[in-house]
Amino acid sequence: MDSERMPPSARVETVPHPGMGFREFVIIIAALMAMNALAIDSMLPGLQLIGEALGVAVENQRQWIITAYLLGFGSAQIVYGTLSDRFGRRPVLIAGIVIYTVASLVAAWATTFELMVVARVLQGVGAASTRVLAVSIVRDCYSGRVMARIMSLTFIVFLAAPIIAPSIGQGILLVAAWPWIFRALALFGLGMALWTWLRLPETLHDEDRIPISFGRVTQAFRIALTTRISVGYMLAMTLILGALFGFINSVQQLFATVFGAPQWFTTVFALVAVFMAFAALLNSRIVIRLGTRRVSHSALVGFIALSALHTTTALTGYETIWTFALFQSAIMFCFGLVASNFNAIAMEPLGHIAGTASSVQGFVTTVGGALIGFFIGQHFDGTAVPLTLGFAICGCLAFGLVFVTERGRMFAPGQQR
Repeated sequence: MDSERMPPSARVETVPHPGMGFREFVIIIAALMAMNALAIDSMLPGLQLIGEALGVAVENQRQWIITAYLLGFGSAQIVYGTLSDRFGRRPVLIAGIVIYTVASLVAAWATTFELMVVARVLQGVGAASTRVLAVSIVRDCYSGRVMARIMSLTFIVFLAAPIIAPSIGQGILLVAAWPWIFRALALFGLGMALWTWLRLPETLHDEDRIPISFGRVTQAFRIALTTRISVGYMLAMTLILGALFGFINSVQQLFATVFGAPQWFTTVFALVAVFMAFAALLNSRIVIRLGTRRVSHSALVGFIALSALHTTTALTGYETIWTFALFQSAIMFCFGLVASNFNAIAMEPLGHIAGTASSVQGFVTTVGGALIGFFIGQHFDGTAVPLTLGFAICGCLAFGLVFVTERGRMFAPGQQR
């Protein structure tokens, strides 16, 4: 990285790498992370059409198009870190993007629901490389609160994907059949593979490469799974992601059947994502001054309180499309403050095994979150209650985990353990 083009506050905690300026680095990391959001959100407006075309009779079963992707995305993360710690970030990342691109084309050609599910699993397997290696590359170059700030900056660009992705999917459906959504993802994957190959330098130093051996891998996994702070925040993040995935699984059905306003789906979804993006921007400006814990713990309290109020509104029969939009926007604002900081706190003690640690954390949070989200989604009963209650329960359990992890010392700005 060209240290002369970085802000002064970042240079002291940055490992220089040649070939790319600071701004381009932030943008390419964000674009890599956005590949995942695009693969999930762009087809939400077309779930009903895809289900009908592939002969899916039970409405809740369409959620497998989302969950299959998430399970592939989560499961494959367990291997990418180990491979990247041995062979470097760049070649492993490019290979994963190629898998993503090919799987997107297979999904476009799918004529059965079973083939679609397989293609979505493989698409998730390929996209998993972007999640693991984007975080690892950032950790190669940054640490501490500066790392949290960089993650927030990339989160802003990353969150542009869910803001526009459903509209992109809807726009494609206005002029073409649903397979073109997957063809568009394939084109984006091809572009990212070329950009990475041409511009992204290798960030893993030769002395940090870890040979693939059972003993070394086991040791790295043991450290990642026994470091108190990392495990506690990883499990708390799993619960918060479970709530998010429950929202993604249920939201299209809510607008189509509960509110009877599918035309408002992309607008409200974009509004919710805008609040998440604003939270990430705010976090990038306040986290160095206030600290990751003070910001994320306060946001988690807000997440729980708002979810409880939303549940009460749904249970008492006062839920409308406008109360839903208001509550979910506020809740996702809190989610945006929680997510960047929880991930940074969980990774902070594990810089020496960043690749493997990112794999373990990605596997646990995504697979666990996908299963929790699928559980919430499968309880969709024609009301918003299962979703709102799922948010409240996940938030409370996450707070309990953080409380135990921090031994009751919440909101402290300077703990670095």
